[in-house]
Amino acid sequence: METAHGAGAGTNGRSHAQGGLDGGSGKEAAGADSRHGPFGRLGVWAVRRRRLVFGAWLLVVAVLGTLAPRAEHALSGAGWYAVGSESVRARDTLDRQFSGASSSALQVVVTSKRLTASDRRFARVVDAVSRTLRSDARIAGVVPPLPGLTLSADGQTAVVQGLAGAAPDEMVRAASDLKKRLRALGDAEVRVYTTGSSAMWSDFNEANKSAMMKSELLSWPVTLAILLVAFGSVVAAGLPLMLTIAGLIAAAGLLFLTTQLTDVSIWAMNFALMFSLALGIDYALFVVYRFRGALARSRNDVLRAVGETMDTAGKAVFFSGLTVLVSLSAVLLVPSPAFRSMALGIMLSVVFVLAASLTLLPAVLGWLGPRVDRFALPWVSVGRHRSPRFAAWAQRLVRRPFAYGTPALVALVLLCVPLLDLSTGMPSIRVVPRDDGSRLGYQTIQSAFGAGAPGALQVVVPARDAAAAVSAARRTPGVAAVSGAVRSRDGSLVMFHAVPSADPSSAAAKRAIDELRAALPPSAQVGGAAAEFRDLERALSERTLPVIALVLALGFLLLLVALRAPAVAAVGVATNLLATGAAFGAAKLIFQDGRFEGLLGFESQGFLNAWAPVFFFAMVFAIAMDYTVFLLSSAREHRERGESAREALVGGVAHSGRVVLAAAAVMVAVFFTFALSGPLPPKEMGVILGIAVLLDALLVRLLLVPVALRLLGERAWWVPGWLDRLLPQVHFGHGTPGEEPGEAEAPGRAGAKPAAVLAGRRC
Repeated sequence: METAHGAGAGTNGRSHAQGGLDGGSGKEAAGADSRHGPFGRLGVWAVRRRRLVFGAWLLVVAVLGTLAPRAEHALSGAGWYAVGSESVRARDTLDRQFSGASSSALQVVVTSKRLTASDRRFARVVDAVSRTLRSDARIAGVVPPLPGLTLSADGQTAVVQGLAGAAPDEMVRAASDLKKRLRALGDAEVRVYTTGSSAMWSDFNEANKSAMMKSELLSWPVTLAILLVAFGSVVAAGLPLMLTIAGLIAAAGLLFLTTQLTDVSIWAMNFALMFSLALGIDYALFVVYRFRGALARSRNDVLRAVGETMDTAGKAVFFSGLTVLVSLSAVLLVPSPAFRSMALGIMLSVVFVLAASLTLLPAVLGWLGPRVDRFALPWVSVGRHRSPRFAAWAQRLVRRPFAYGTPALVALVLLCVPLLDLSTGMPSIRVVPRDDGSRLGYQTIQSAFGAGAPGALQVVVPARDAAAAVSAARRTPGVAAVSGAVRSRDGSLVMFHAVPSADPSSAAAKRAIDELRAALPPSAQVGGAAAEFRDLERALSERTLPVIALVLALGFLLLLVALRAPAVAAVGVATNLLATGAAFGAAKLIFQDGRFEGLLGFESQGFLNAWAPVFFFAMVFAIAMDYTVFLLSSAREHRERGESAREALVGGVAHSGRVVLAAAAVMVAVFFTFALSGPLPPKEMGVILGIAVLLDALLVRLLLVPVALRLLGERAWWVPGWLDRLLPQVHFGHGTPGEEPGEAEAPGRAGAKPAAVLAGRRC
């Protein structure tokens, strides 16, 4: 008969574990279950019913796995706009009343250094471009080059417009399908480039996809090496990969199903992969470390070890997952399909990784038993949950809190100072690779028609107000030219172009948009790609403080419920905020001020991308809360044994420090690979997240938080009586407080203090 623990288990452990695995109803199995809380019972159930658990997960992965490969092709490349904004309303009107002459239309630039539009060779290329555009059903019509508007004064640059006959996301796909065919129509004398908003997003997404794939290839060997060192055995190191693969496949399949209901950004898949890997490693590290210690203490009693592990580490993982979901849910406040779908993709991956951590992982651990340490590295001491080195580090912080805490605090505060001069903006054309068609076409239009021509604003106004609107636009500072008016199909509306005098991504162009809107009649709507970017940037700016406030408030509430200590919850949230601010301060110095441009291989835009403060803040805070829960739940567990505040501090660091450091090392390696490849946005993401994790692990979680707990002393764990009565009873200790055994070196040892000691304290 199969055993749950593998070869090498002792006789006593064999009989105990086997009886539980067989689902016996003896007193021993019943007694074991009575010691477990709900998470422990769930883990024991998963072990006893592991065939059912394995079968269920195989079914989920198989069913959703058949849909996962189709997700990438169904995901959208657009969605970077503010829902309900003036520019979006203008775009809808242009698509409906002006035959698709909106920002989603394709602009095909035909240019030559020697030939002009009157030359037969140049004209043949223009005709071929028009025929190619008309051959695609997504193109509603073709507008040929018009003298004075889309044909340059010297005749050497002509713009053929392919009107939008489909939704914005579909027009991005059209640009992806057509741009290579269109470029191939040119030759050494006449060049053809596809540009415009749809083409830019096509190039942008492809460049980012290539960068993400390159970064993932770079990060996997590093990740595997760190996992092998962190876990100490080949078998244990493979467990995070199991969680990652299961979570990612399930999330990808659900993302495909979601695309059948609404548009989902292609970035959702990339971020889902990142978080599946990051959280799979975090959760597996915490659970497996705890399981090894519990297994050694219980003399290879697998059921008891799994129950203890899930009652402690499993519960911490559950609360960690909740904090991640809560942090990311705040991004849903941003009224942009791209941001909402990216948050959705990450949240789906978190849900599945969390579910796998609470069911599949304990089932696998129960099946492996002591075999989890197979192929262990020769220098690794298996079965040790408490780290003597981290215990010694914590003792050092206890003895000299100011000597270690003050420099760390000063360093973080100094890194936060640059935030006072932080500027943000939507990405310029410089985020697209230099040789991509959208950037070359953009630059060609600027050379032929003026700096602001690629960001021409589309003004839609009722016919009765058209004359006043045109007059107001011509008087607006920052508007270089106003085109002739065009009437809508039914004649009730008029559309004209207002061309800014400055580059569309510049502050001057943003002021021109604002001043133009203020000068136009109230009935007018201003659209175009530059106006859509301006509206999204404003929406992001308006949502930044509410999102941050909501993340902080919900994070504090979750820590309060989990830890039942207001001061500790406040310390966790405040230090998270400090580490996040320091990371953004460093990002300001690098990306806004242009430090290390040559080293990192990027071209500074003079600002951070506008989504960074909202989206990256939520991501950074979610990861930081992950470590916070691991550290503070370990400390709380020691408090529940009746230990003093100092003993809980040392015990928490000793039991979680190695996990926090190992998980941070993996994430820093993963994130920093994004800083070495691809265009600017992945670099920003990699640098901000990598620095944030590095600072959080080294200066906050393993230094400032222990120092804060040391200075607060017993006050850290105090809770008012009225709040104590309101909060749910959440415990991180296994079984009855006070009966938790000691470390692997002393199996069966009673807790430091009896439960009665704890019962007399409010903690």
